[in-house]
Amino acid sequence: MTKQYSSFLSDSQTYGLTVKQLFIVDSTTIRLFTEILKGVGRNPKNDGKKKGGLKVHMLIDASQSIAKFVKITEAKMHDKNFMKEIQVPEYSMLVFDKAYNFYRQFANWTNKNIYFVTRQKSNAIYTVLQILVDTASIKDKAMVYREEIIEVQFTENKEIKTLRLKRVCYRDEKNRQYVFISNNLEIDSSEISLIYKKRWGIALLFKKMKQNFQLSYFYGENENAIRTQVWCTLIAQLLLTVLQKQAKVKKAFSTIATLIRIHLVSLLDVIELIQNTKRAWKIKSNKAMTTTLFDT
Repeated sequence: MTKQYSSFLSDSQTYGLTVKQLFIVDSTTIRLFTEILKGVGRNPKNDGKKKGGLKVHMLIDASQSIAKFVKITEAKMHDKNFMKEIQVPEYSMLVFDKAYNFYRQFANWTNKNIYFVTRQKSNAIYTVLQILVDTASIKDKAMVYREEIIEVQFTENKEIKTLRLKRVCYRDEKNRQYVFISNNLEIDSSEISLIYKKRWGIALLFKKMKQNFQLSYFYGENENAIRTQVWCTLIAQLLLTVLQKQAKVKKAFSTIATLIRIHLVSLLDVIELIQNTKRAWKIKSNKAMTTTLFDT
């Protein structure tokens, strides 16, 4: 389904970037009320036990805002373990948050001409090799005030190796400071900050998934039933995204999801249902009614 609708769903999300393919990586945790899957985090103060939970790891294409690769695991699985399974084309760009910091994997991507942008951890150990930009930051102004070439160390097969990265210190218009790192030493520092902003696209995708689908209640109590329900949610979300673009309306995703939920078994053309803004439903005589959501 993703392959069939990929070109149709492409938009201008990567406008203004020099990278041709931008992929976003993130995960979301779904809490369960039974110990079906191992939970994550500290023990609650009241009951003294962690809730069960699963984690949905996802790779999406920033130009399409749909999942390209998904893996569902126990909530306790660390995010960086998902990085080993990502397969993207050469010269593409990955963006993710600092929970995925994994220097060994970064070096592997660098050898394959795969680039990334992420935030640097506050306790990161590194050596500054070259200072490219060093200016005073201006209050209430978005700007890059420091840019460096740094070197970090990691261990592989009991051997200490090094990796060169670009480090960018950025301050936004609300005076929040961010430190980004990337293995692309040629890319402009302002573009690095812009690429990281695109990461919020996957957060919106997770928000749609949790707010519009029944992931607070599960129809089965075994692990397979829960995984199946999550996969069905991802399929439904993709279908509704395609439907939203086919209808060419500015209605919110939640509005479209509600309309489809109410009229799922009605003999109505769903495209006309979404496009029609009147309360009274008028059947066009020159168009047959159908129960199919999409043309085959």
